[in-house]
Amino acid sequence: MKILLIGYGTMNKITARLAEEEGHEIVGIIAGSGKDAPYPDFKTIDEAGADVAIDFSHPELLLPLLEDEVKTPLVIATTGQKEEIVSILKEKSTSLPVFFSANMSYGVHVMNTLLKKALTMLDEFDLEMVERHHNKKVDAPSGTLVKLLDTALEHRDGSYPVYDRSNVHEKRKKEEIGVSAIRGGSIVGTHDVIFAKDDEVIEITHQAQSKEIFANGALKAANVLVNRPNGFYDYNNLFEER
Repeated sequence: MKILLIGYGTMNKITARLAEEEGHEIVGIIAGSGKDAPYPDFKTIDEAGADVAIDFSHPELLLPLLEDEVKTPLVIATTGQKEEIVSILKEKSTSLPVFFSANMSYGVHVMNTLLKKALTMLDEFDLEMVERHHNKKVDAPSGTLVKLLDTALEHRDGSYPVYDRSNVHEKRKKEEIGVSAIRGGSIVGTHDVIFAKDDEVIEITHQAQSKEIFANGALKAANVLVNRPNGFYDYNNLFEER
């Protein structure tokens, strides 16, 4: 495949290395100012002539690019301003194949599937969610935790997230879903969903032990997406036969 990289931070540097090891060609990047890369730097997506564009960037870079007409298939992993980005991508998907995931790890997709099942069986349990990431991550909670929280809110009528209890001086309400974000060191990414009841606790945990899992996930998605018809895809439908 001929691949255009949107963003050229840590994640797309890893993506470039793994892609080239697999025999793919990086035809260029779109990185904004101040990025030194061994690839041509483009201003729009389609001018690169790529088979697919893989995005690990941020809304300030991605959203202006999506204002243009785009024909190149897109694999998008930017997590900030998720609702706005997803809305635009769904509009674009009528004329090109688009894949979006807040976390490119297939294991996180499995975790979310397990969560849906657990929510149907553990309705009486209190629910808390915790994510941990490195000290350079700028958004909190992570896009992955937002995805897990959305799943929980869809399955628990009347529930709502609580992000800070420092000014709350009363016992926990059943409808609360506690959400916590931890930032420190070089933690790649850990997500915990905790179901707690009297005398028992059940936890679902995903630990990312290297950033390569996200790059490999994006490349796997790209390989499939370039052969898919126009439409909006995520891990729930990308691999389905059509």
